[in-house]
Amino acid sequence: MTADPAAPAGPRSRSARTADSRALILDAAVACLVEDGYAGASTLAVQARAGVSRGRLLHHFPSRAELLVAAAEHLSGTVLADVRQRAAALMADQPAGRERVDRAIDLMWATFHEPPFWAAVELWTAARTDPALRAALRDGERRLRASIRAVADGIWGPEIAAAELYAELCELLFTSMRGVAIVYAFEDRPPATDPHLALWKRLAARMLLA
Repeated sequence: MTADPAAPAGPRSRSARTADSRALILDAAVACLVEDGYAGASTLAVQARAGVSRGRLLHHFPSRAELLVAAAEHLSGTVLADVRQRAAALMADQPAGRERVDRAIDLMWATFHEPPFWAAVELWTAARTDPALRAALRDGERRLRASIRAVADGIWGPEIAAAELYAELCELLFTSMRGVAIVYAFEDRPPATDPHLALWKRLAARMLLA
């Protein structure tokens, strides 16, 4: 006797319901953080947007700092997966040399103008005067940097990633792009025309292809 395909599924497991409520809370926290900034991302605002009880929220995230750092990681993980897909499409024709360097720089720079970066900026700024947030953010940042490095290695490809100065260049690009991107919080201009872009490309080619 076979099961009726139209019959409703049995009750969902407790772990599945827990995972769903956690994801619901994180999605709400991301929306609050990106749309309303750190000041607007209170636990009450997240709770209201997620439509969960206070107890449910505190069960998953006992503190606001833990909640917002987890939300930033959640958002970043989603976007990093998207970046992997974009990189695969961008490099599908297997460009080499200067062409690959230029495309990699363009893709890296684009990620500094997307929601995860601005969510992170909100947290970095608030962490300066919030010890609890600073402590929670420190570990999250280490995990995020490791994930970003793995994605970067895939963008550049094994041949370029094996270059002697590759690690130093990636660190230089990351910190430089982060600093330049901050200006776009109050300047309305196309990132693709930023004068630093050509400089980064020349520098990368000189360090990696010499």
